[in-house]
Amino acid sequence: MGRSKRSLGPAGARARRPRPSEALLIYICIPAHNEARTVGVLIWKIRKVMADFGRDYQIRVLDDASTDGTDAVLARYRGVLPLRVRRSEARLGYSAALEALLRDAVAEAPYPKRDVVITLQGDFSENPEGIVPLVKTLEGGADVVAGVRDPAHPQGTRSVRLTRWAAGFLLRGVLRGAPVSDPLLGFRAYRVIVLKKLLRDLDKAAMIQADGWAANVELLTSAIRHARRVDEVPLEVRYDLRNRPSRVRPMETLMGLYRMRRQSW
Repeated sequence: MGRSKRSLGPAGARARRPRPSEALLIYICIPAHNEARTVGVLIWKIRKVMADFGRDYQIRVLDDASTDGTDAVLARYRGVLPLRVRRSEARLGYSAALEALLRDAVAEAPYPKRDVVITLQGDFSENPEGIVPLVKTLEGGADVVAGVRDPAHPQGTRSVRLTRWAAGFLLRGVLRGAPVSDPLLGFRAYRVIVLKKLLRDLDKAAMIQADGWAANVELLTSAIRHARRVDEVPLEVRYDLRNRPSRVRPMETLMGLYRMRRQSW
């Protein structure tokens, strides 16, 4: 698939040719709360990765009541990248912010059986180069592609490592045989039709009720019910590159996973 040709109009706006019906569109969804130090670098890295990849894409960021200048950072890129920013003045939290982004993508995707949603953190701990293998695996026939951490890279603080270890016991049986070895990681690709079917079944109910890592597990558990094939790919995740303290709350995360386990049984 060739790269779309683009040109700049007289006002500097990005002019696009009509999208061919056979070309997928990638929605890169990023919830962000106080990520001014990293979100600009992140989306510029995404630009480079996608320019080399040669696929049409949109970056969707929900600025979740940031107070550190995240909105000003994002404003610098609106005119030069396919970037859409939605801001909430009241704090939503990770799960509600992510769900809002997913609902927007599902509502706007013209080809849900072909188009793709990528979910990505705003703190630059997840390497955007992982978008390429996620999408290629989905193009190969998968409906959901989950990223799995490369254990060679730093795995976070002691509390984060202990939370992951404890979560392994709580998650036994929750994913019903899906080939996913790292359900806590939220760096994934979903075919839009999977999310559309999930929202249809939920009607007006919330897609994600847990938060943090538990939200990633809940979304995956719900989505795979509508997927014919689920795959995973190894990705680079570097918690040591994060420019802020971890927001993982061990007890809250483990309690959320425990409730999810009980419901699945």
